[in-house]
Amino acid sequence: MELRGFISVGLRWRSFHGLRQQLGALLVLLCVVNMVGGQIRYSIPEEMKKGSVIGNVAQDLGLDVRRLRSGRARIVTGENIQYTELKTDKGLLVVNERIDREQLCGDVTPCSFSFEMILENPIELHQITIEVLDINDHAPAFPNKDKSLNFEISEAAAVGGRFPLQRAKDLDVGQNALKDYILSQNDNFVLNHQTNPDGSKIVEMVLQKPLDREKQPQLNLKLIAVDGGTPQRSGSVNIDVTVLDANDNVPIFNQTVYKVSVMENILKGTIIVRVNATDADSGSNGLISYSLSESDFFEIDENAGSISVSGPLDYEKQRKYEVNVEAKDKGGFVGTSKVIVDVIDVNDNAPVLNIMSILNPVSEDSLLGTTIAVFNIKDSDSEQNGHIKCSIEGKLPFKIESSMKHYYNLVSDQYFDRETIQEYKITVTAADSGSPPLLTSKTINLKISDVNDNPPVFDRNVYSAHISENNSPGVSIFAVSARDSDLNQNARISYILEDTEVSGAPVSTFVSLNSESGVISAVRTFDYEQIKELQLTVKAQDGGSPPLSSNVTVKILIQDQNDNPPQVLYPVQTGGSLVAEMVPRSADVGYLVTKVVAVDVDSGQNAWLSYKLQRATDRPLFEVGLQNGEIRTIRQVTDKDAVKQRLSVTVEDNGQPSRSATVIVNVAVADSFPEVMSEFTDFTQDKEYNDNLTFYLVLALAVVSFLFITCLVVIISVKIYRWRQSRVLYHSNLPVIPYYPPRYSDTLGTGTLQHVYNYEVCRTTDSRKSDMKFMPPMSDSLVSVDGAGADDPRVEKDMSGNFSQMSTLVSREFMIIL
Repeated sequence: MELRGFISVGLRWRSFHGLRQQLGALLVLLCVVNMVGGQIRYSIPEEMKKGSVIGNVAQDLGLDVRRLRSGRARIVTGENIQYTELKTDKGLLVVNERIDREQLCGDVTPCSFSFEMILENPIELHQITIEVLDINDHAPAFPNKDKSLNFEISEAAAVGGRFPLQRAKDLDVGQNALKDYILSQNDNFVLNHQTNPDGSKIVEMVLQKPLDREKQPQLNLKLIAVDGGTPQRSGSVNIDVTVLDANDNVPIFNQTVYKVSVMENILKGTIIVRVNATDADSGSNGLISYSLSESDFFEIDENAGSISVSGPLDYEKQRKYEVNVEAKDKGGFVGTSKVIVDVIDVNDNAPVLNIMSILNPVSEDSLLGTTIAVFNIKDSDSEQNGHIKCSIEGKLPFKIESSMKHYYNLVSDQYFDRETIQEYKITVTAADSGSPPLLTSKTINLKISDVNDNPPVFDRNVYSAHISENNSPGVSIFAVSARDSDLNQNARISYILEDTEVSGAPVSTFVSLNSESGVISAVRTFDYEQIKELQLTVKAQDGGSPPLSSNVTVKILIQDQNDNPPQVLYPVQTGGSLVAEMVPRSADVGYLVTKVVAVDVDSGQNAWLSYKLQRATDRPLFEVGLQNGEIRTIRQVTDKDAVKQRLSVTVEDNGQPSRSATVIVNVAVADSFPEVMSEFTDFTQDKEYNDNLTFYLVLALAVVSFLFITCLVVIISVKIYRWRQSRVLYHSNLPVIPYYPPRYSDTLGTGTLQHVYNYEVCRTTDSRKSDMKFMPPMSDSLVSVDGAGADDPRVEKDMSGNFSQMSTLVSREFMIIL
């Protein structure tokens, strides 16, 4: 048999392989960018070298390269192999691993894979799809290319008999896929192509000329499969035909195609379908045996034709299986059929939940809708089994939003308040819609960071404190306290004393405030009689930025102490005059003599005064009111009662310990003034008065003597000085100029003193002393019995009118020149 035609075809196909390198150089294609809503699509040929540029992601997305670096841009894929790599310094997407379209997608077209690029601060999510274009890098191949296809065909086989051949497989798709079969030249067989309804091709070897075992018992043929790529590739397998005798009927299946559907979790060994074929021949030529073409997941009982599962089925890996079934009789005739097995998905894959990015902690002043985390959730199951619902357990201020396919965002749904809740435990659950549904959960412990949104709060709106007067400077009065619900520096409180004035003076001169503890201390000693209350404003300020503050009013009440004795206002006590109250002898019981008036500058019970009469006789004539200080008679005046009455009244306050003051009230029991004057003259001239007069006379004599000696020394010194000056002038022949001190001019020819002093002395004919002073009366019943006020004309007039028995006043005028 000549094979020249076969050899020329083989040489032509080998020449196609020489062009493969040229094809690789031409496959650097211009990337097609399609950017819609944050999505980019690139098209690249498979088998690109590692490091080859796919596209400029930064430029295509309109991003700055610096944004990629600052946002920590990264790509995320759900596959074990990361085919691409992002060069953030240049914004380029490059090939990271060898991309084999056939390994990635099989016979699915178009072939593509997607991944996401995530940026942070703020979070951005962009989807990138890479479409892998097929190149003619696979030659068609037969399943058993190293073994020959063996056919035993009877020489009685009728012309037109069909002998199915193995189909070649080409992993490439489209134009690069399997295109045609070529059978080496021979006289007996030709190739026949058939296309199934599903688009697959069946190749058969058809007998076009009867076999003659006697002429040619063995035929050696070659079947070549070629694709449509450039350069074209091919694969071949040898066919060995053995010619047999007498069997002219081919087994025929009752169905051309068997279709069956099975669940992907079907048990191994389960029978899924039973095929049946018949052969019109009889005897051993009618016995049929069944077999399956290449299959790792199914097996057939060669006698019964039962097909069962021999390996695990996985819907996620392969959804449909096509198996060729052969029925072969003893004569070598073979009938074929096809079994199509559709795998039904079951819910055997739980959703896969991955956290792509998370913002933790989150500030409590975050806006509504702030993205907290981004999740990628995928389910390998299909339809309802792969439909995912994402939810949050419990009532939390968050919600789930779907941003794009397989991606979900956890966003804030309410405002945060760290002072109420400091941390959230968020459980995110992804559930599919299968029956029963499968769940996947992940828990996030989200912490809320503090911001300075709470001012310090005082325990009270107004503070009141008390301190006793006469305190020691520096003593602690009171402590204010405020609290801040914020954290750390935002809750650090400082106390500040506001600048105010108290009685015209800065408040800081009265009290001081410890900025750390809030203790208010006294700066000075307080006097209740000067200031009774301090009102100051304290500000509590936290350490946040900007700081927050609040004010509170502090009232400090000064408590009175009994540190002041009562003061008698009436009767007025003078050093040199004597005041007496006059009571007629005809006065009735309860006659009001006078009233002692006293005050106490203290307050409260310290100012409650009581009056007591001291030195009472056996038969007292007077009593004093305990509360009002009124002096009244308690009985009728008798002749035995002395004209001159000296009453000692003690005024005492109610403090602890109590303080008191004593006042002397002179009472004259008489009906006329002469009687009163005669009694009170001796009374006023007592030893104390004489002693005082003697002391002052001696003191005056000493002063005059000192002044006289001093003047004498000065005069002698001046005389000596003039004599020395005259001697100097006499010897120096200088003119003499007389000198007269201005202070020593002669006055009235009696001495050197230039002032004249006049003294006026008043005397009475019955006075025992050299002078008498009179004071104007305090009331109608008040009599002044000394000489005070004698120089006042009004006193002189009153005295002449009221005392007719008194002698005429004699005035003598003395002139004393010192």
